[in-house]
Amino acid sequence: MSVFSLSGKTALVAGASRGIGLAIAQQMAEAGSRTTLAARSMDKLREHAEALVARGFEASALQLDMADSDSIRAAVAAIDVPDILVNVAGTNIRKSFPQYTQAEYEHIMRTNLHGIVELTQQIGARMIARGAGGKIVMIGSLMSLLGLPYASVYAMTKGALGQLTKALAAEWGRYDIQVNCIAPGFIVTDLNRQMWEPARMHEWLKGAQANPRLGTPEDIAPLAVFLSGRGADYITGQIVSVDGGYTTTAVWPFEPEG
Repeated sequence: MSVFSLSGKTALVAGASRGIGLAIAQQMAEAGSRTTLAARSMDKLREHAEALVARGFEASALQLDMADSDSIRAAVAAIDVPDILVNVAGTNIRKSFPQYTQAEYEHIMRTNLHGIVELTQQIGARMIARGAGGKIVMIGSLMSLLGLPYASVYAMTKGALGQLTKALAAEWGRYDIQVNCIAPGFIVTDLNRQMWEPARMHEWLKGAQANPRLGTPEDIAPLAVFLSGRGADYITGQIVSVDGGYTTTAVWPFEPEG
């Protein structure tokens, strides 16, 4: 069997109604897993799941609000323990740090961190009790690794997910559970599409990273599939950037003569 195959596996993708989460869920199903698409928007989830089923893949929709503890508990109780958990759910509000309200702070923290912690606790406990191992993939951010302005609260949540990844990898390795984190770069989604509309942003990007284009959700999904399969059995506790080289490269206009 291919190391990229997820045949015979079950996957829960939390935050699968659009963007990166949807792309991951689609590619998980295409790789052979029985994939549960979870989010708040049931109409969208059912539409996406039905489209996958129509193509011959196994997919279903599940109501899940990461900001609601009751919803998390109900979702976990409604499914068998998955082999794979992918935590994608997230939101952002961009503004100067002193301008964040308490309500905004709590909303970002609840959605991006606290809900993921609750879901991972409950699914992880069931994976351990089952005794058959598992894979957990967090979707972090560039700000799991570095700082950018006007997204300080978001950065706090994504930095915490990176450290949680490492701690759980250490704690759950004995149970054959691998925990890794993907740090997407500048990926265009509904959360940031407007920010990338000005031409000056694209001009800046040309000098900021080796690959000068913006990324897409489909650039992130293949790594999530790989980290969920047997090819990643000896990979754990890692934060892996998918960012066109942003965290490791820079380019300049110099060209050598001759």
